[in-house]
Amino acid sequence: MTEIFTGNFTQQEPIPEEAIEAALAVLRHGRLHRYNVAPDELGETALLEQEFAAQMGAKYCLAVSSGGYALATALRAVGVQPGDTVLTNAFTLAPVPGSIASVGARPVFVGVTESLTIDLDDVEAKLDRAKVLMLSHMRGHLCDMDRLMALCDAAGVTVIEDCAHTMGAVWRGQKSGRQGAVGCYSCQTYKHVNSGEGGLLITDDEEIAARATMLSGSYMLFERHLAAPGPEVFERIKYTTPNISGRMDNLRAAILRPQLRELDRQVERWNERYVAIESGLRDTPGLTLVERPTEETYVGSSLQFLLLDWTADRIAEVLRRCAARGVELKWFGGAEPTGFTSRYDSWRYAESEAMPASDRVLAGIIDMRVPLTFTLEDCELIARIIRAEVSAVFQS
Repeated sequence: MTEIFTGNFTQQEPIPEEAIEAALAVLRHGRLHRYNVAPDELGETALLEQEFAAQMGAKYCLAVSSGGYALATALRAVGVQPGDTVLTNAFTLAPVPGSIASVGARPVFVGVTESLTIDLDDVEAKLDRAKVLMLSHMRGHLCDMDRLMALCDAAGVTVIEDCAHTMGAVWRGQKSGRQGAVGCYSCQTYKHVNSGEGGLLITDDEEIAARATMLSGSYMLFERHLAAPGPEVFERIKYTTPNISGRMDNLRAAILRPQLRELDRQVERWNERYVAIESGLRDTPGLTLVERPTEETYVGSSLQFLLLDWTADRIAEVLRRCAARGVELKWFGGAEPTGFTSRYDSWRYAESEAMPASDRVLAGIIDMRVPLTFTLEDCELIARIIRAEVSAVFQS
C-alpha cells in the first residue's frame, strides 16, 4: 500500500495561552500604540525590546513592523545612501535585495556554495565593491562566521546579519546576529516566533541604535525605550534623521514575549524533527544532504537537500510525485519565481553578472518547511515518501 501524508506544511502551532491572555489584556485597556502608555506603565513593546536585548546579550534592541523593515532600517542606520552598492547573497529571499533597493542602493550578489552558505571566496573577491554586506543566513545555514568577519573587518566592510531563519542559532558559542554590527530578525508567522508580522533589530552601536529608533518613528519619545541609548546620543542625531514609521505595536509585542521565553525549547523540538527527516533521507541515491558544520548550532525549522545536476524535467517529476503523496516541496531552480522561491536572476530591478557555479547549486535546491505541528512519526513518513520518489525517478 502506498503511504500518503495528510498533514499541512503551512499550519503553525496555536499561540500559547499565556500570550493570548497578554494580548487580551492589551485589547481590554486599548493602548495598542507603543507610545500610548499610562503613567508609570512600561509598555509591552518596550519590555519586549529590553527582554530580547538581554536574551541576545546585546546593548540595544528595537522592535519594528517586519523583518524587511528591520533590514532597510539597518541599512539606513549604518549610512547606506542612494546609489551605494551593498553586497548580499545570491541565494536568499526577495525581502533582502528588496530592502537594499528600497533605500535606493544596488545589490551586488555573492555566490552560494553546496553547503547553501555564502561563498567566502566570492566575498573576498568582491569586498572592494561595497562598504556594507547584508549577510543572509538563508534557510538557517551559517557560513564560517570567523572567516567572514575577519575578511570584512580587514576590508572595513560593515556586516548586517539577516537572521530571519537563525533566531536561536549559534556559531561557536556566539548567538546568530551578534557578530555583525546589526542583527535583524523576523517575527512573521513562518519564522521562529509568531506575531503575524514583526521584526527585531539588535546592535551594540549607540548611534546605529539611536538612528534606527528615530527612523522607526519615535516622535522624540525615545525616553520611553528601555533598550536604547541615553538621551545625549539622540541629541546628536534627532534633527537629521527622518521618520519612516514602522513601529511594532503593543499587541504584537504582548504575543511575542511569552514565545521568546520558550525559544530554546522550541529549537530543540525543531531539531528533533529535522534529524528524523535527515536520517530517513541519508544515502538516498541521487540526493545530496547539506551537512551541518560542528561549529554551528542550527534551528531545523526547514530542511533543504540538493538534486545536483538533475534535469529540470526530472526534478519537476520528483516534486509532482511527492505532491501526489501529500509532501509539499519547493524548488529554487524553476524558471519563474513561485511563492517565496525567487532567486537573484528573478530580481530584474538589480543587474547581476553571470554566476554559473551558483546557478548549478540553485538549480538543484529543494526546500521544505518543518512545522512543529508535525510529529516525529510524520517526519519519518515524509522522509520515506521523498526517499521512494527520488529513488524511483533517479533510477528511471
